[in-house]
Amino acid sequence: MAEVRFLNTGDTSVCVEFGNEISTEINAKIRAFNILVGESKIPGIVETVPTYRSIMVHYDPGVITHREIEKRLRILAGRLDTVVIPPSSVLEIPVLYGGEMGPDLPFVAEHAGISPEEVIRLHTAPEYLIYMLGFTPGFTYLGGLNPKIETPRLKTPRVKIPAGSVGIAGKQTGVYPIDSPGGWQLIGRTPVRMYDPGRKKPILPEAGQYIRFRAIDRAEYDRISAAEAEGTYVCKTYPKEG
Repeated sequence: MAEVRFLNTGDTSVCVEFGNEISTEINAKIRAFNILVGESKIPGIVETVPTYRSIMVHYDPGVITHREIEKRLRILAGRLDTVVIPPSSVLEIPVLYGGEMGPDLPFVAEHAGISPEEVIRLHTAPEYLIYMLGFTPGFTYLGGLNPKIETPRLKTPRVKIPAGSVGIAGKQTGVYPIDSPGGWQLIGRTPVRMYDPGRKKPILPEAGQYIRFRAIDRAEYDRISAAEAEGTYVCKTYPKEG
């Protein structure tokens, strides 16, 4: 495990770095390590935050010292091969593409040299791995975007992007869970609340899970919005194959 780096990131956290690229192999190591940390019950650990290529371990220095936690984390990093990662699930997210919900869809299509309908087809085809959550609560950083529809960010970010907006930025695609600034190209919007502080589980998606987008029309968008307002809508999920 010589490739694993332990970085001191302050008085209350350690960053464990597994590589220097975005890949499913590194993601699998991060997931395995996160499982080991959870099972270890090391006293003083407050939270773990997985990212594309590393995992941040936050701890209470009043309970455990930096030297001790790094020592114990190094032991765990040597046991990655012993972990059986549970099968992932796929979360289906309905999206209304184009129009006022996706004002940048025509630009994405023009940039790719294809029709807006083809952009939608290509965007809804993959099952996207959720590498990490960040930026805002529940913001999904997804891997697996078709290179054909990779599109640069906006030159000037928007001051406010509506919650549920689905965007593309370079090789990435994702969903804005709350109203926020942002510079991604907006191609659609989901009526699903990716983040709801009033829910028992506030953040809907999970790192290591997959997302599949499904195109819907305005009538279905309105029906799902009404169900979300009543707290009765449940996203379809199914086991990830392969």
